Amino acid sequence: MTPTAAGIAGMAALLALLFLRMPIGIAMALVGAVGIAVLNTPDAALHVLGSYPFSYAAVQALSVIPLFVLMGNFAAVSGMSADLFAAAYAWLGHRRGGLASATVLACAGFAALSGSSVASAITMGRVTLPEMRRYGYDPRLATGVVAAGGTLGILIPPSTVLVIYGILTEQSIGKLFLAGFLPGLLLTALFIVTVVIVCRVRPDFGPPGPRTAMPERWAALGRSAAFFVVLVMTIGGMYAGVFTVTEASAVGAGLTLAHALWRRKLTWSLLADALLQTVRTTAMVFLILIGAHIFSPFLAMSRIPVDLASALTGMALPPLVVLGVILVAYILLGMFLEGFAILVLTVPIVFPIMLALGYDPIWFGIFMVIVLEMGLISPPVGINVFVVKGVAEDVPMGQIFAGIMPFWVAMIVCVVLIIAFPQIALVLPNTMIR
Repeated sequence: MTPTAAGIAGMAALLALLFLRMPIGIAMALVGAVGIAVLNTPDAALHVLGSYPFSYAAVQALSVIPLFVLMGNFAAVSGMSADLFAAAYAWLGHRRGGLASATVLACAGFAALSGSSVASAITMGRVTLPEMRRYGYDPRLATGVVAAGGTLGILIPPSTVLVIYGILTEQSIGKLFLAGFLPGLLLTALFIVTVVIVCRVRPDFGPPGPRTAMPERWAALGRSAAFFVVLVMTIGGMYAGVFTVTEASAVGAGLTLAHALWRRKLTWSLLADALLQTVRTTAMVFLILIGAHIFSPFLAMSRIPVDLASALTGMALPPLVVLGVILVAYILLGMFLEGFAILVLTVPIVFPIMLALGYDPIWFGIFMVIVLEMGLISPPVGINVFVVKGVAEDVPMGQIFAGIMPFWVAMIVCVVLIIAFPQIALVLPNTMIR
């Protein structure tokens, strides 16, 4: 069997295992080990299986994952998410669609603490959906805005997906975090514009709530001050060069723990639950990374990435056309595969092509994450849609998918803007103090 044929067979086997619901980390490790045994020797495959799990799990850069996840869990326990929503609602709730806009802002804020789209959707869904239901919001807008707003969790730093992308492509995680900040704000603004447009076309979707007095607005903003302190200390510290990414994650986890203790919200049972959730998430991410690093040598031996990159560059297609093809491919993959699976499956193949075409690797990471966000709310998989369904059990799936479509269009607009103006993603990492 030729290396290319073995590579194609391995990819087909991997997809088959994923459709059979095997965890992606285990599936990639299994296919990678068998592929290495076929293209090299069984002893080489056993060596990879014996050494790679420890060598890659012991990478110091990966320590940011449990620390940032722990920061998000402590933030949820301390009530930061509820404070963020209360502050946003106090300033925007009296406008038509104001509760939905406040939900977007709260999702963006919590994304800056959790780094997880699922955590953002679950936490903000529990906080905001009852309020929108109480004020008569249409279920399509209410669920759609929570599902879409939750996707900001993998774009606005700290982002677990950006950490994995940085490890897989050997790019600076700090620069990726800074690169995701302005696109995250842009997408947040586009979501709010989407809410305004929807409520302008269908005023009954988002009726205005009562106006909050100015002193109460400032009081609500003051109660959310802890969030801004954590944000400035972590993201601002990285930008100013005061902290490394690892140090910033430790500072963030410590600050959110201190806030939870100060608010007297952290019981022993909640502490145990936060630690357990952190361990579960970290184990999942590490398993995916280990599987990817076992699969990557097999893919390199098959020469599929190199041959594909050579073929595309040899066709002399405009780089924008190739990027458009990749965008469509990712949208289609997002309809059937989970974002982590798409990332670890395609990065070894697509990344060399992007480098050959002259695209900035940091910029491409942000581009990929936004497209993966689209997959989180795309039918028929749309994991964030199923998460919101779990919170709003009485809302039919069809209504939730109908509610996310305007926000899906907003994501397309964001992708176009990022392509047209790449400096949106690159200005912060390019000016980062070293």
